[in-house]
Amino acid sequence: MNVLGIIASGVAALFITVALAKSVRRVALRPRVPDEPGGRAPRAEALRRAGGATAVLGIGTATGAALWLGAADDAAGAVGGLLAGAGAVAALGLVHDLKPLWAALRLAVQTAAAVLVVSLAGLSPAASVLAVVWIVLVTNAFALLDHADGMLTAVGLVTAAGLLACAIVGGDPALALLPATLVAGLAGFLLHNWHPARLRLGACGAQFTAFALAASGALIQAAAPSGRAAWAALPALATVALADSALVLISRRRAARSPLRDTDDHIAHRLRRVRVTVPGAAVLTALWAGVPVATGALVYAELLHPAFLLLPLAGTAAAVYALLRIPAYAPPRTAPPRTAPSRTATSRATQDRTITARRRTEAADAGAAIPAAAPATGVKGSAHGQGAPTGTARTAAGHPTVPPPPNGRPAEAATAAAERG
Repeated sequence: MNVLGIIASGVAALFITVALAKSVRRVALRPRVPDEPGGRAPRAEALRRAGGATAVLGIGTATGAALWLGAADDAAGAVGGLLAGAGAVAALGLVHDLKPLWAALRLAVQTAAAVLVVSLAGLSPAASVLAVVWIVLVTNAFALLDHADGMLTAVGLVTAAGLLACAIVGGDPALALLPATLVAGLAGFLLHNWHPARLRLGACGAQFTAFALAASGALIQAAAPSGRAAWAALPALATVALADSALVLISRRRAARSPLRDTDDHIAHRLRRVRVTVPGAAVLTALWAGVPVATGALVYAELLHPAFLLLPLAGTAAAVYALLRIPAYAPPRTAPPRTAPSRTATSRATQDRTITARRRTEAADAGAAIPAAAPATGVKGSAHGQGAPTGTARTAAGHPTVPPPPNGRPAEAATAAAERG
């Protein structure tokens, strides 16, 4: 396959993806009928979530047409198996977008598709096992990057460009067919997937993109000349995807959370917590991916020594360590024990009763300490020695006497009351 055929396939993938995405976007953003509540069509969200199918159709159509025209030459079987496996994974992802499926079923389909690709590539048994494990691992790692607008599309575009360069330098242009259509198709879809995203890749587009990148890398590495450091260069192209997976697994392990439960602890989520915008997070992640991709491509082309790959790996490790220091989970809410309110209420009630009893005792003691006022002249009172008077002591004018204070002088208080009367 010549360079003009690769360019023609890429242009076809770009135009098909843009046209399909524009049509789906127009339908998804169409307003509702006036008599229906809400502001969008009932199926608008489903169309936006399954918008990645437009990229799958654009890339798949362009690649399939090139294979039908005989562009892949001797590698037609390997490229055809790669496209068939990616299509099967994308079909399952489309079903998952409409109705969620079990993770075990998706993993089984990914493994079967990887086995198909490896078997058609003609690898040895040991290399086939390693390739299948690598394809499944990297597929899920790349798919996890679809947690922010434009992130997986931008990172996938950069990675596909690196794979395209490696395939051309490696002397097997047929393996450059799918990376070329991936670059063009993802570039066209990024116009609608940039923040605020009108269309999303969803499970369909994310699984297709991730599987195509992982399988293309495995085939390019298997077809690399023996003198090249493909074993070290090509895995570096998946550095950001693997870093995001490592970040998630380490943080969930530290927080004692389930590794399969998806939460807001990915790269973009942590960048948002330090006030990085959504487009800024996508740009930073794409630039981050560009460093190991460029280094790996230069090492694959034997323009750099493989030791230079340690630099982006060290930078990635430092970035993961810095992102781990950004809190990703809310502090757990500790509920008080059930017996605490009853004990508190009991202790408060006991204190209230004690205070009330004390006040009553003090009042009784104070009343006993206050002597009865002596009856004034002209007022009927009890006889001497007959106990306490039955009525209130009053003055000659009929006014009640003022009781003396507890430590006061009764005679003076009585005199002052008589003078008031």
